[in-house]
Amino acid sequence: MNVAIVGASGAVGQEFLRVLDEQNFPVDELKLFGSVRSAGQQVKWRDRTITIQELQDNDDFKGIDIAFVSAGAGVSKQFADTITRHGTLMIDNSSAFRMDQDIPLVVPEVNGDDAFNAPRRIIANPNCTTIQMVVALNAIHKVSPIKRVHVATYQAASGAGASAMAELKEQNAALVEGSEPKVQKFVAQLAYNVIPHVDVFTDNGYTKEEMKMYNETKKIMHAPDLDVSATCVRVPVLRAHSEAVWCETEEPVSVEQAREAFAAEPGIVLMDKQEACGYPMPLEVADHDPVYVGRIRKDLTNPNGLAFWVVADQIKKGAALNAVQIAQYMLAHK
Repeated sequence: MNVAIVGASGAVGQEFLRVLDEQNFPVDELKLFGSVRSAGQQVKWRDRTITIQELQDNDDFKGIDIAFVSAGAGVSKQFADTITRHGTLMIDNSSAFRMDQDIPLVVPEVNGDDAFNAPRRIIANPNCTTIQMVVALNAIHKVSPIKRVHVATYQAASGAGASAMAELKEQNAALVEGSEPKVQKFVAQLAYNVIPHVDVFTDNGYTKEEMKMYNETKKIMHAPDLDVSATCVRVPVLRAHSEAVWCETEEPVSVEQAREAFAAEPGIVLMDKQEACGYPMPLEVADHDPVYVGRIRKDLTNPNGLAFWVVADQIKKGAALNAVQIAQYMLAHK
């Protein structure tokens, strides 16, 4: 296949290169696109050296089968017609099109078939926090339909990009040296701290990140009546997000039923031992592909409630890997 990556020099763009190689994705020609600043940079991939091209409104995407795009919502909206005009399938990692009715929002383990209904030749990759949560929720949903979800996220610096990861490292180093840490990417110092504020606030008091989880979960799971309430928190972790999830099902689901459901679900690794380090943690999960689930308990306040802990690498499953898996699903089921 002929493949393009838009935003090739960014954290997710670089991860696309690694994931395509790790997944042995069939690539005949690979084109890389970026901003004026990154244009001209050379990237080594497999047995070739590729020069990043400036993204422009021209015919550069003619002959490209799939374009993986991760350059921000503004760029996605500006260049969507350029990318798709000759039939290229655009798998977009931004928030630009996620809630458009004629754009499928896809997590392959949950709603892979939706990818085949893309009249605008655009498929949206969901928000990172939503992806890992719905993979876990879907396992329980198959046992008994889920009515209500509460979630608190513990989100890594990687969710704000490569420069945010660098800032966390620099803040830690500064504090060790006894100097004042610089704050640029976040609203407050992230090192030695947690920030209960991811993205901008909306009129209802929730942030855009929290509302993404509310809206995207409903769309992906084809469950418009599903209630979702999220609190999103930035924590001083580099690249794996964690989530404390509570869900209420129509019928009671036992802990053993939940364990069996998680263990049987593609893309999930069950780590649920009631002992020290018998559960997933972001340090160990970083740079791994699956969604990890542990700390499974019955809710003490509701006989139909379950609580569990979900961890996944934000740059992989939360971004690049899920996008590549969409393409793999389509190739496997065409």
